[in-house]
Amino acid sequence: MPARPAPSAPPAWLGRLLLAMVIAALPAGAGAAATGAGAGEGDPAPLARLEILDRGAGPEAWAENLLAGPVEVLLRAIGAAPPAAPALPARATVPARARVLVSRIGRADAQLVLEVVPGHPGARPLDVEYAWPLGSHALRVSQGWGGAFSHRDDENRHAVDFATPEGTPVLAAREGVVMQVEDRFAGGGLGSTDDTGRANFVRILHDDGTMALYAHLAPAGARVRAGERVRRGQRIATSGNTGYSGGPHLHFAIQANRGLRLASIPFRMFGPGGLLRFSEAANGVE
Repeated sequence: MPARPAPSAPPAWLGRLLLAMVIAALPAGAGAAATGAGAGEGDPAPLARLEILDRGAGPEAWAENLLAGPVEVLLRAIGAAPPAAPALPARATVPARARVLVSRIGRADAQLVLEVVPGHPGARPLDVEYAWPLGSHALRVSQGWGGAFSHRDDENRHAVDFATPEGTPVLAAREGVVMQVEDRFAGGGLGSTDDTGRANFVRILHDDGTMALYAHLAPAGARVRAGERVRRGQRIATSGNTGYSGGPHLHFAIQANRGLRLASIPFRMFGPGGLLRFSEAANGVE
């Protein structure tokens, strides 16, 4: 096998995104609101927004889903939990681009945090054979299941890093709906762990609730938009080397929400030479 480039470290966007909100003395009256701040120019886009409304009966905590697929949220207090109905911590599932009332808060000076995990907790993965996700017939795995460098946590345990030159077409391995697109970032390398959240990616939601993640894509390399339905084999992006990465490659994983916990799951794939059978590395050696 050809020399392997250094694999990628776990990208920050694979996990849950925390949106902190301090509820100050809210102005009385219908429509009064406080909203979580959006992402800065150098930050990954938020998954959801926490909005506090007071329509005359006290503060209400609403979660707004910013993705084109479902998310699960957990609303909790920093410090002592205020009176709330339902009591905190409170969970809710929010459909694509929708808003859901999570809890009615009994004290307006509480400090709240909304934790967000992409995907529906009721996902039931089907046994599917995935298509080859690259417009290239060269098969080079730089890190497989359970790889010691970065594939040891739940979100990445069954991810595969396919080494491929920058500019290689990235293809949808399965039909689905584009749930999330990030392609604003440029640059990559192992120089700073600050880059872990700056890897471009496309997340595609499948009919069984699982999600395919295609990551470390080229800047402005996405060929699809959130909400668009794509077919198997359709070009969705261009490969790159963005984020905390040791070399050009495609980070590919099938993930499911296991109840406020994002986990990668095993998958089968038909590659350039036939069926690919991945197995978890023993003691970190692939």
